[in-house]
Amino acid sequence: MPDVVEFTAAGAPGTVARTIEACAEGQGHVNAIVVPWESDATTLSMAVTSVAIDGWAIEHTNLGTIRLSGLAGERTRISCAADRPDHPERQKLAALFDRFVTQVRDQLGAASV
Repeated sequence: MPDVVEFTAAGAPGTVARTIEACAEGQGHVNAIVVPWESDATTLSMAVTSVAIDGWAIEHTNLGTIRLSGLAGERTRISCAADRPDHPERQKLAALFDRFVTQVRDQLGAASV
């Protein structure tokens, strides 16, 4: 999958963000949360991380960013940019983000831009 994937979906950015958060919750090993300080009046920014839990320790590794921009007619442009970290498990993390983006696109019944 390319480093940036764009598509559109029905619904306002806030509604789409909640759907993306629900997709992440369903996976259990991925988090997707709105980052308010990176968002503005027209665009929501979401951080996507992998989650590894070991006892009381929780490690979050950044996978990428999803930006949601409102369009006319209650539609949202979704731009998914992978963060390819210099991490020992780089290929595994890249594949995890790619699968998550595919799941989100399928869940939203999205159309390519």
